[in-house]
Amino acid sequence: MSTQASVTTGGTGPVKLTSALIALFAFCCGAIVANLYYAQPITELIAPDIHMSSGTASLIVSLTQIGYAFGLFFLVPLGDLLENRKLMITTALVSIVSLAAAAFAHQPGWFLAISLMVGFSSVAVQILIPLAAHLAPDESRGKVVGTIMSGLLLGILLSRPISSIVAGHFGWRAVFGGAAVLMAIVTSVLALTIPRRQPEHKATYFELIGSLGHLLRTMPVLRHRSRYQGLMFASFSLFWTAIPIELTRQFGLSQTEIGIFALVGAIGATSAPVAGRLADAGHTVRATLIALVVGALAYTPALIHPAWGVFGLVATGIVLDFAVQMNMVLGQREIYALHAASRNRLNALYMTSIFVGGASVQRSRVRFISMAAGRSLQASPRLSRSPL
Repeated sequence: MSTQASVTTGGTGPVKLTSALIALFAFCCGAIVANLYYAQPITELIAPDIHMSSGTASLIVSLTQIGYAFGLFFLVPLGDLLENRKLMITTALVSIVSLAAAAFAHQPGWFLAISLMVGFSSVAVQILIPLAAHLAPDESRGKVVGTIMSGLLLGILLSRPISSIVAGHFGWRAVFGGAAVLMAIVTSVLALTIPRRQPEHKATYFELIGSLGHLLRTMPVLRHRSRYQGLMFASFSLFWTAIPIELTRQFGLSQTEIGIFALVGAIGATSAPVAGRLADAGHTVRATLIALVVGALAYTPALIHPAWGVFGLVATGIVLDFAVQMNMVLGQREIYALHAASRNRLNALYMTSIFVGGASVQRSRVRFISMAAGRSLQASPRLSRSPL
């Protein structure tokens, strides 16, 4: 297998990864990955409008995550075989159509199918990140990936408050319509500026997918990092899926107030560049241990005393996000160093394990919180009117 690839802009020559290009990558990653999370805080607005039961509504977030996992496993590996820019743009076009369809959907079944496609088409971001890793020098790869991941992670975290605020003022359909417009802008920018990269690896699609099992079996670092991050992302998803319902039903917060809560949680994204620099300096093992311990300790405020209320939840959100994102960047830095020609497949395996972990807990958690909140409201009706 060749480890070489041709990377050019418009076929004119080699590409240098400048600060402007890194910033562009970070912005595009954030805008694309946000599509996965717009529905998360507004499912209770979507469901009654399209005549969807609360139990079925819990599938919206799960199907989006599952679609993303399918895209990671079946589409992202093509980045080691096909020209990267064309693959990204094609996937982004599907995303535009899916988001626009969501804005006009009126049937529960159609909306669930569209949610699956929104997730599937959002994997363009995971073709972009390995491309940046290819362009980055070895000695600064962690820093570059960390900086770009900070854009991606800000997209994840800011998508929830943006969705809540827009839905609160203009309705939930405006969220998906606006996302479609933003994706159209991002796709245009990618088409004009993103470097072309043509891998030299030759294989059929089925051989490419078949090689995923070989990579997983022969690379223990990949298995370990996938397990760590899969479990951490499951915890991350549990928290952020439950929080909008908890804040609405237990504390009586509006969509705008929930958006502000999530906005504060975005502070945790600052760990991504820090993690990249630590990895470049050879401190991956120590930094990983710190991330895992801090992630577990993030839930301490609620365990100490529930009277901490919203402020305790804010502290948990910030610390948990910080730990999860630090561990993610550390893991990516390690797996990208394993085998340059397989970076897209390695990234596909790593990210698939993460989002399978996240999607597996969504539905059961939403149902549990709904039942628990109902019991709490019956037992203590004043709690639902607690101010921020």
